[in-house]
Amino acid sequence: VDYCAQMKDPMMMEPPVWFQSLCVCELLLQLPFFFPAAWAFLTENNLWIRVPSIVYAAHVATTLVPILSYVYLNDFSKGKYPGPSTQSERLALMAIYSPYLIIPILMLLRFVFGGEH
Repeated sequence: VDYCAQMKDPMMMEPPVWFQSLCVCELLLQLPFFFPAAWAFLTENNLWIRVPSIVYAAHVATTLVPILSYVYLNDFSKGKYPGPSTQSERLALMAIYSPYLIIPILMLLRFVFGGEH
């Protein structure tokens, strides 16, 4: 089943410029961070990763504000490709993107309030 057609995800069918810029940030900032962060978590040598993880998690969570707002509030009826048109379609698409908000918020809570690591 084609994800774009089933979920009516207009950002994947015809990405707006603002979404493309978030993708560039993901490639230049988030992807490179993944490798030293994974090493730090696997080796339990993660005291130094606390502040970079806070910055990373805040950045990722912040990028979801325009994405979720766009999905929930935009009028897709005039678009080239079908977007979500009902409340349930909008909520389903938002659910697809929600882990990119929930996991960074959990990371933030862990590193801000979780003690030494």
